[in-house]
Amino acid sequence: MLSINNISYFIGGRALYENASLHIKPKERIGLIGLNGKGKSTLLRMIDGGFPPDEGSISKGKDCTIGFLNQDLLSYQSEETILIVAMQAFKEAVETQKQIDLTLKKLETDYTDGLVDKLTRLQERFESLDGYTMQAKAEEILEGIGFSTSDLKRPLKEFSGGWRMRVMLAKLLLEKPSLLMLDEPTNHLDMPSIEWIENYLRTYEGAVIIVSHDRHFLENTTTRTVEVTHQQLVSYEGNYAFYLSEKAIRAEIQKGAFENQQQKIKQTERFIERFRAKATKSRQVQSRVKSLERMDMIEDVVDENAVVNFKFEFEQKSGRFLFNLEEVSKAYGEKKILEDTSIAIERGDKIALIGANGKGKSTILRIIAGTEPITGERKMGYNVNMAFYAQHQLESLNIDNEILEELKQAGSKKTELELRGILGCFLFSGDDVFKKIKVLSGGEKSRVALAKTLISEANFLMLDEPTNHLDMQSENILIQALQQYQGSTIFVSHNRHFVTEVANKIWYIENHQIKEYPGTYEEYLDWKEKNTTVEQTEKKISPKSSPKKEPKTKKRDNNSVEEKELKGLRKELTTLESEIDKEEENKKALENQMALPEIYEDTVTLEKLNKEYHQSQKSITDLTRQWEEIMLKIEALEN
Repeated sequence: MLSINNISYFIGGRALYENASLHIKPKERIGLIGLNGKGKSTLLRMIDGGFPPDEGSISKGKDCTIGFLNQDLLSYQSEETILIVAMQAFKEAVETQKQIDLTLKKLETDYTDGLVDKLTRLQERFESLDGYTMQAKAEEILEGIGFSTSDLKRPLKEFSGGWRMRVMLAKLLLEKPSLLMLDEPTNHLDMPSIEWIENYLRTYEGAVIIVSHDRHFLENTTTRTVEVTHQQLVSYEGNYAFYLSEKAIRAEIQKGAFENQQQKIKQTERFIERFRAKATKSRQVQSRVKSLERMDMIEDVVDENAVVNFKFEFEQKSGRFLFNLEEVSKAYGEKKILEDTSIAIERGDKIALIGANGKGKSTILRIIAGTEPITGERKMGYNVNMAFYAQHQLESLNIDNEILEELKQAGSKKTELELRGILGCFLFSGDDVFKKIKVLSGGEKSRVALAKTLISEANFLMLDEPTNHLDMQSENILIQALQQYQGSTIFVSHNRHFVTEVANKIWYIENHQIKEYPGTYEEYLDWKEKNTTVEQTEKKISPKSSPKKEPKTKKRDNNSVEEKELKGLRKELTTLESEIDKEEENKKALENQMALPEIYEDTVTLEKLNKEYHQSQKSITDLTRQWEEIMLKIEALEN
């Protein structure tokens, strides 16, 4: 269907591709992967005809049509409704519809046979183009990728860039080109929309090329993986999981071949060095010199999956509870986000806030940060030091600073050597640290902003879509950093691999309430699937029964005895947490004293410290028991 033949493409003196080839067959679903800057998007533009290759050719069949979703479409605007924009995919049918309308208008005053025949032909043509179903198809796809029915009548210009991108994606899917190329399609989709697109692409009739850093999306949609590496297009006949397995096998074989070749080279060089001066061996020496010159060198395997170690330091440890939201409500005009919802964040929580766009995930982050007005109470715990990362943080970077200077100005008190080590973890090595911020790509700026967030010494991190614009290697580094992070985290992400690897709790919004699942993302999905199966079974058993209503959250009168008792218990709980933290610090100080060598020689002091240590341990046990008793009382009153 499409053939890429020995293409080369240069940017300045650097080769993105050199004699690279690839053949795309009908109905293939290809995942195009590789590090940022290796030329994935450039290849799609070459296929689309935007960038001609410097050498080689790209040929396609005469019936091959190409649809290309790229980031340039973010700027597209129109006064038309999004339904009309999406229906532009049916160009001929839309034009036929206009001719039918004009003909009908003429028939109001002109009843000639010729006009009636024309209308008949137009209507037959319109039916053959599936014109009568095009609106229903457009509505189905737009609603599938997250638009509400009321949104369909709104002009495109009213939507943000991410939502406009969804409209252009819908238009492409409706056009059904024989080769569909998608460049980072999941960047602007929430989880329900991503799952809908996955299901759609599995049965797509044409060929598909997807550039994505979302591993789950690639695994669920592709049947072949092509890696851009060393200026070549290396093909693997399977999805991303197969690619990882197969690449490991190939790397092992290549490593063995490299080591064997290196051993052979050393042996040959030793022979040449040993017998170079002997006339009787000159022929053998020359033969070996020529064999070295003719040898096709095998490259060593470079491990692109960096393993990093982060050392996080906190000036102060937070209390047991970082934040409490109590009876919080939030609305924008008539649009209700939260209603009388209560929830808490505990020390050690790594919370993934998931769900469809527009439900209020980013709003919840702003509520916790204290930048969003609410009704209800937002209570910050003891010793909470927070840092917030979102895409707009990229704009706050000083574009005239060098990367290293930007981190120095973050106020972390780390030495230049320590900062260079951290930047090395984020793939800025050697002289890269002296690059100006203004010359960095979007992904590189994201890495700098994330590095600044992580060195802030905050014991509580809030992250809004942190993996956007990161390649898989950078995403892997961030995952490792957050797994090693000893503080608490809450983050919004549609990247299921990232959520799976980092989260130990899941928050989601349902019926304007923040709900919590106390486990990993995989456990949450299993639980959700079982609940869905049970609900479907119950509906089949009693189809006429009314839907099960969720119990309404009990609203309390602020002046009631129950509310006063709750407030008193919560105050007691905060006091106990502070006392437990102080006692734990005292216990640690005693342990440090008892570890000193000179203390062992002073038996009186050692005995005294030992008594204080056991007393401190007993105090912690008693205080913790009291804390648990109060928590049980609070839970009983709240339920």
